Amino acid sequence: MEKRSDGKVRSPWMWVPTLYFAEGIPYFIVNVISVIMFKNMGMSNGDIAMYTGLLYLPWTVKPLWSPFVDIIRTKRWWILLMQAVIAVSFVLAAFSLPRTSCETVSGGHTPVSLFVVTLVIFWITAFASATHDIAADGYYMLALDQGQQSFFVGIRSTFYRCASIFGQGVLVVIAGLLETYYGDVPKAWTVTLLVCAVLFGAVFLYHVFSLPRAEKAVSRVDGGSGTSRSASGIMREFGRTFVTFFSKKYVWTAILFMLLYRLPEAFLVKMMNPFLLDPLEAGGLGLSTESVGIVYGTVGVAALTLGGIVGGIAASRWGLKKSLWPMAASMTLPCLTFVYLSMAQPGSFFMINLCVFIEQFGYGFGFTAYMLYLIYFSQGEFKTAHYSLCTAFMALSMMLPGMVAGYLQEWLGYVGFFWMVIVCCLATVAVTLCIRVDPSFGKKR
Repeated sequence: MEKRSDGKVRSPWMWVPTLYFAEGIPYFIVNVISVIMFKNMGMSNGDIAMYTGLLYLPWTVKPLWSPFVDIIRTKRWWILLMQAVIAVSFVLAAFSLPRTSCETVSGGHTPVSLFVVTLVIFWITAFASATHDIAADGYYMLALDQGQQSFFVGIRSTFYRCASIFGQGVLVVIAGLLETYYGDVPKAWTVTLLVCAVLFGAVFLYHVFSLPRAEKAVSRVDGGSGTSRSASGIMREFGRTFVTFFSKKYVWTAILFMLLYRLPEAFLVKMMNPFLLDPLEAGGLGLSTESVGIVYGTVGVAALTLGGIVGGIAASRWGLKKSLWPMAASMTLPCLTFVYLSMAQPGSFFMINLCVFIEQFGYGFGFTAYMLYLIYFSQGEFKTAHYSLCTAFMALSMMLPGMVAGYLQEWLGYVGFFWMVIVCCLATVAVTLCIRVDPSFGKKR
């Protein structure tokens, strides 16, 4: 680890929390906050789901360019470059928002053509964020020894969750308050994105001085002397990763599980915020933007985190195989809360929060089985690379259903859409029946 100028070793506490906070912010802005922003600016649900769903693509395909992050320059260089790109992208996105009229916004008929520049900038942000993820995770393993990695794994997860609460909660509340203050939705979101840009610019400047130089700044494109891994060697290993992954026993069953286990949630999560925001006459709950920030960005994230903690405890006690069915049930049954919300349209803010808490807690608990299965299937040679491929299928499982969720909702209405989500729970049950798991896997020894 790098020493400071006074000879003392630079503590990981100086950069691990901020690095993983920075990893989460652009992800949640691009994939979650963008939905609320476009909804409040009058884009239709179908267009919102389709075009924000496409923004998920960089996280789906990032294993394809991860070798280049290994080959070119250092992980630290990539981290700083991507943070600078993201900060600039937020500024550009802020000033690219169209000045739509109040009538167009309230009618929900703003054409997607007005948002083309903003969507392109968000695409650049998404690719920069996905690349930042690759570099940050690689840097974490290089800059810390094994003991430190184990100690700080909980710290990095905690600060990623903090980014989730800040991104989906605090920033949305700020945007909602600004909408009320200005009486101008585009202006409110312009200011909110500029706040994000200033924050990310500050994080970039902080990391310029706080990130240790854990690697030699040597380009590996030419397989340069002094490096143990050449570009050709990395690419050969990359090819072997794919061959060995698709040669695994039960690989297609595993891929089906990765794609379909979360199908109900993939539909639900894309339409959750539009449902909360839409007026009662449109079938929604008519919440304000700041209320959505509290419901989904704070209460929902807290429930998701708590469900994940309880799921981890359960899996470590009983193992993945015994925990699988209770967790699959918790992924499906809580979806009924949104059927209730869409039919009853309760005016009670407490009841709305309670239903979201139940659904997100169930999802957090059930998601534990999914993540454990990804780890289980990745075991063996190239386990890190295979896990990366598994997470690509995980991202694809959310992207594809999410892209069509808005059009399905417009066709079925909210009540019909949420009943369709319940029917999709059969896919979760079917793929859970098909997979094979070692009974001892996941148990605490």
